Amino acid sequence: MPVAKKTSSAKKPTHTHTMPDLLAALLHSRAPSGYEAEAHAVLDRFMKPVADVYEKDVLGNRYSTLNPKGDPCLMLAGHMDELGFIITYIDDKGFIYFDTIGGHDVGIIPGRRIRVLTEKGDIAGVTGKRAIHLMTAEDRKKVPELHDLWIDIGAKSKKEALELVRIGDAMVYDVTFEVLRGSLVTSRAFDDRAGCYVVNEVLRRLAKKRSKLQAKVVSVSTVQEEIGTRGAVTSGYHANPNIAIAVDVSHATDHPNCDPKRFGEFKLGGGPILTRGPNINPKVFKKLEASAQALKIPYQLEADPRPTGTDARSIQMARSGVATA
Repeated sequence: MPVAKKTSSAKKPTHTHTMPDLLAALLHSRAPSGYEAEAHAVLDRFMKPVADVYEKDVLGNRYSTLNPKGDPCLMLAGHMDELGFIITYIDDKGFIYFDTIGGHDVGIIPGRRIRVLTEKGDIAGVTGKRAIHLMTAEDRKKVPELHDLWIDIGAKSKKEALELVRIGDAMVYDVTFEVLRGSLVTSRAFDDRAGCYVVNEVLRRLAKKRSKLQAKVVSVSTVQEEIGTRGAVTSGYHANPNIAIAVDVSHATDHPNCDPKRFGEFKLGGGPILTRGPNINPKVFKKLEASAQALKIPYQLEADPRPTGTDARSIQMARSGVATA
């Protein structure tokens, strides 16, 4: 009988010495939206000993608070979840069909190694589609439909596949941290483990100076951002902040075939991006910009005429409104 390989976390990447401990642990965890248990365990381990108050809610958000009686209340938000897949059907030959968790570029799904996250452990798999040698010239020009793709886990029948996986099991790409060159690195789930790390590392550093704090500071690691900023809805209500800052990733546009007139000008390594627009409180923006200038931190500006694609869009509307950036 096939058996699942029992593992508690993703295969550890090389070069972990180049990363801070918390960031390394977050990147090792697999946490597609709604299946964030591995990220929960990391945050519980690192943040519970640091916070004056450590809380979690029904959705899975994690709240680390310093100076809980302070005023005003500052909320820092970074989401722990990532894109993924979910098993929807298994055919008689053991091939797995799936849907996406979050917004994917379907064109880059085929030919990728994935891990199925089961209750018994991880199962390795490969995404597949019909080979180009078996396609018409017209078909080769088309982006594949999701229902034309499948996952092969090596099972020869539906019965064998069901001994390993179940409908509703989540999956992620089997990609780990790697140094490209110098300070440039690549990894699965920097969106938004980078932001989740930043907001929690800020709290860890503030904890060393907690006696000087006047404000209440809440670092929130949110869930389900990739499927509609759902964790931000409940955490914005629960934390009830006066001011909130959402930290997330954005697009570098200094690569080929990216017109800055359409997409803005953002350079990889050019410094953090500060956003302006209806989702951003102008006073909070000015404070952030003034701080960057005073500390001589290089930064870049982005204009967004709509609610941003971040947790800020939901936090801004919590209760009677939050001054958000």
